[in-house]
Amino acid sequence: MRNRISISAVGHSTSILLVLTFVVCVGFDLLVPKFAMYEHWQGFLPGFSWLSPGTFVLGLVETYAYGWYFALVWVPLYNVFLHRAERRSKTASST
Repeated sequence: MRNRISISAVGHSTSILLVLTFVVCVGFDLLVPKFAMYEHWQGFLPGFSWLSPGTFVLGLVETYAYGWYFALVWVPLYNVFLHRAERRSKTASST
C-alpha cells in the first residue's frame, strides 16, 4: 500500500487546525462580543467556561485531542478501504 496516509501527519495537522480555529474564535469573541460563540464551545469542550487562562488552556488541549481522535478513527478506515480498492484493482486487472 504505497498511498497510505500517516496517522501522525493527520493527527498533528488536524489538531493544529482545530487549535488555530479555537484561538481565532476566542479572539473573535473578545473583539466582537455581540456575536460571541463561546456558548457553543462550552457544548463541545467539557469543562470549558468563558474565559480564564485555565479554561483557555483546557480548550487548547481538548481541541488538540479532538484532532487526534479524528486521525485515530479516520486514517485506519481510509487505509483499510484503500487497501481493499487496490486489491480489487489488482484482481480486476489480472483477469
